[in-house]
Amino acid sequence: MVSADRPVRHTALFYRGDTEYLDGVVPFLLDGLGRSEPVAVAVPARNLPLIENALEARAGEVRLADMCRVGRNPGAILPNVLLAFAGEHAGPVRIVSEPMWGGRTGEEYPACVLHEALINHALAGRDLAVLCPYDTASLPPEVLADAERTHPEVWGPAGPCVSSRFDPDGARADFTRPLDQPAAAVERKFDIGQLSSLRGFAEIWAARHGLRRPRRDDFTLAIAELTTNSVLYGGGSGVLRLWAQERQVVGEVTDTGTITEPLAGRIPPAAASLGGRGLLLVNRLADLVRTYWVPGRTTTRVHFTC
Repeated sequence: MVSADRPVRHTALFYRGDTEYLDGVVPFLLDGLGRSEPVAVAVPARNLPLIENALEARAGEVRLADMCRVGRNPGAILPNVLLAFAGEHAGPVRIVSEPMWGGRTGEEYPACVLHEALINHALAGRDLAVLCPYDTASLPPEVLADAERTHPEVWGPAGPCVSSRFDPDGARADFTRPLDQPAAAVERKFDIGQLSSLRGFAEIWAARHGLRRPRRDDFTLAIAELTTNSVLYGGGSGVLRLWAQERQVVGEVTDTGTITEPLAGRIPPAAASLGGRGLLLVNRLADLVRTYWVPGRTTTRVHFTC
């Protein structure tokens, strides 16, 4: 349900250790259950049994998911976790969503900040409460500072406080930057005449670099969606680059289109819409999606783990 007078409640929980974690998460969940609100939890797997045990008999009323799996690609958290759960229910819902943990890579981190910044726009007006835990013992100070920029309120051992650093648009701008280019990549220019051959080329290349089925099929489909988008919406042509790095294959498509909607690929289109699903599908398939755009140029990069 969308309500103009109830903007999304998007809160960061700063915790250190299991006790502080449960002291923040469990009352939030029980309060929702006490109000008969649907409740979901998407956190790293190690934290799931902590929450389940603390909820005791009420654990069965909460949907539990491993964020390392469902939110491996931060760009998939909004459509696959938050909006998917909220869309199943007509009334208010609440979700514990932990997108950042100590095992996140430097390549994944900008996408995590971008996700947190975009929540404030994507869910504005929805009757939804989202609590995002941040482990102060394993995350560096700059990560916590960015969390203060992307959350209007922060909970900590001293209690809740309004974030004086809250600036989601500034955070979004800071983490939408030109992507570092690889030292070596296979490059193919394309237009509509090369679309069908590019798909086979990407599949053969991925197989040679160790990506097995069914993930190779997912990679090939993601490349096909991106190159097709370039032809349809990105000026009619583009450049495909493929390269391998440690335990990953990476594909990148650049064209002369301009993304005017920062939430592209994160908000499912209306059922009657004929388009708008390509980037959404790419976010669901890939282990990581990074995008950089300026007027007249868009680059989208997808990572698949071998």
